[in-house]
Amino acid sequence: MQHWVSPFLLVVAALSASSAAAHEASPPREGRFDNGPGPVSQWFRIAGEPSATPIIFLHGGPGQGSQTFQASVGPAIEQFATVVYYDQRGSGRSQRPSDPDLYSIPILLLDIDVLRNHLGADRVILLGHSFGSILALEYAATHPDRVAGLILTGAVPDMPATMKALCDRLRREDPPAHARTVAAAGGEGCQPFAAYDDARRKEWIEEAMFPDPATARQVEEWDNAQGLGNTGEMGNALFGKGLLEYRFNRPDRLTMPVLFIDGALDHQTTEDPQRQLAAQVANGAFLSYPRAGHFPFVDEPARFARDVRLFMEQIGAGDE
Repeated sequence: MQHWVSPFLLVVAALSASSAAAHEASPPREGRFDNGPGPVSQWFRIAGEPSATPIIFLHGGPGQGSQTFQASVGPAIEQFATVVYYDQRGSGRSQRPSDPDLYSIPILLLDIDVLRNHLGADRVILLGHSFGSILALEYAATHPDRVAGLILTGAVPDMPATMKALCDRLRREDPPAHARTVAAAGGEGCQPFAAYDDARRKEWIEEAMFPDPATARQVEEWDNAQGLGNTGEMGNALFGKGLLEYRFNRPDRLTMPVLFIDGALDHQTTEDPQRQLAAQVANGAFLSYPRAGHFPFVDEPARFARDVRLFMEQIGAGDE
């Protein structure tokens, strides 16, 4: 595992970045591509400065869409990189089929590869958030020659460990709720999302993800702007196909640099599996933001953008 450069040095790096050959950013452009099964029409937007390797943002949810990333840290990253905002099938501005057979991890990985080909990019940087970290990990392990680097934030490389952490939290904070989860699991393990009814469950999840309730309200506003909120088709299909049992088990295939950015106040995901995977890969690094939750790029957007810029500089994927 590589040691990561101190965030303090980011300021120095930013100030000393070469100013030779200034680039004029191309106007943002939107596009669509179709991919089977279905086929399903999927939306993307390209914006930012020309960079040697584009960043494709893979959002969470499943089914959240790229709205919050675009509205928060996206414009700052566009100052030094080409950013591709991509709404996965069933999300955002992309088509949302109701047929569960049109959703699976292999299908979503093929969608990413079709997008990469559509962009004409030999290699890309994948920036995966939450569920998007699973897609980024699996795509990179399947096609390591097509990925220049991985940035994973709020990552879930081990869903059973994440579920156990949620159960442990319930046991500490609300024993009666924990008892309900154990009963829902038939006395073996626990089902953490069975602890509360719908309204209280939403509050509990937000308390786990957001140190500041105002941030939760802002993310909800961004997510639901223009009627683009998560309607659940994608998530229902994937959870029904065993997503909660997912574990990433191919660290040897991650030959590219991998950066984890974790929010220390994120109680929705688990820090230990991220640290362990960063230590297992050939060129891994782990950063923890002490004041951030599940959305570090919303809680600390300036720092997040600086860390992304430094990562790109270190792997030689910056300006063209």
